[in-house]
Amino acid sequence: MKVSVLQENLDFGLNVVSRAVSPRSTLPVLANVLMATDEGRLRLSATNLELGITCWIGAKVGEDGSTTVPARTFGDLVNTLPNGQVDMDLAVRTQTLNVRSGTSNTDIKCIDAQEFPPMTVTDMDGGVTFNIADLKEMIRQVVFAASGDDARPVLTGVLITVENSSVTMAAADGFRLSVRTAELSDKVDQSIHAIIPARALQELSRIAGDGEEPVTMVLPPGRGQVVFRMKDIELTTQLIEGTFPEFQQIIPTGYNTRTVISTDAFLKACRQAEIFARDGSHIARLNVSPGDEIQTGTVEISAQSEETGSSEAVVDATIEGQPVLIAFNVRFLREVLDVVNTPNVALETTAAAAPGTIRPLGDEDFLHVIMPMHLGS
Repeated sequence: MKVSVLQENLDFGLNVVSRAVSPRSTLPVLANVLMATDEGRLRLSATNLELGITCWIGAKVGEDGSTTVPARTFGDLVNTLPNGQVDMDLAVRTQTLNVRSGTSNTDIKCIDAQEFPPMTVTDMDGGVTFNIADLKEMIRQVVFAASGDDARPVLTGVLITVENSSVTMAAADGFRLSVRTAELSDKVDQSIHAIIPARALQELSRIAGDGEEPVTMVLPPGRGQVVFRMKDIELTTQLIEGTFPEFQQIIPTGYNTRTVISTDAFLKACRQAEIFARDGSHIARLNVSPGDEIQTGTVEISAQSEETGSSEAVVDATIEGQPVLIAFNVRFLREVLDVVNTPNVALETTAAAAPGTIRPLGDEDFLHVIMPMHLGS
């Protein structure tokens, strides 16, 4: 293999695929990046057998070939090379890659590409096409609610449902539920129901960039995988087997109290309360007091810790219904408010022991359900 690439392109490609590298695997080749010529370009691939990422970069190919380079060593080296052309020449017999750039001349020990797990080529026809910005926004608003506990694998994933031209993403961890819907530009021929690992979607969002090109999603038959393809990047991940909870049954159908509050003011009050709540059980109390003809309604957000002290913040709000004192995990509140894009948000509650629903005011496509915490005495 003889190939020349630009340092900045090689560095970019390695950064994209490196998150799929498995440095502690019992298979040494999984700590490497597959590097192969591919129709006049250089293809970089990495996998941990659950997640695989491939990136194509422009190249001048003198001789076709492939090898696998140690990801960390090669990545660190490329990062130190000067801008400009990087020439690479593989000695096939010894699997040694010679890397030249400017005054730098380096030899790297590689592993034969035949030992690398096969990266199956996927036919992307008939896939679901997303706008990058819309897809990243959907991921941002649900993925944080997925569980980090492998005891219930389905809850470590995000349920994606596509029917006609509507797509829904949902994630839950047993204490909260995030649901985001959106409309696609085109209808799909076949409905899709799949549970995608939350980590894979986080990586997809990270590597997708801010471009205008679309993202195509395909579920190849019989492989138990989902493939996301962009212009020069492809991400493949194993689907999670199992049945996702019927989350529609968790969403409250009504409320006794509806509190409309500034998203920014609510978020700041929660951040303040979290300073003290994090030393205990992350409990923050919300004392919702409706107003009258003279006084506006208020929400008092408070938290206390035996070690560090206590905090109270009062935020004006428009409140419909009954007063209520309810407690939530303040970290959960802060995390959902962090992904709300509207100036105001509505908190709907029925009782101190019942779930609360958070809805961005003016955005019907997103909702978040959060379980209350026990107030105690």
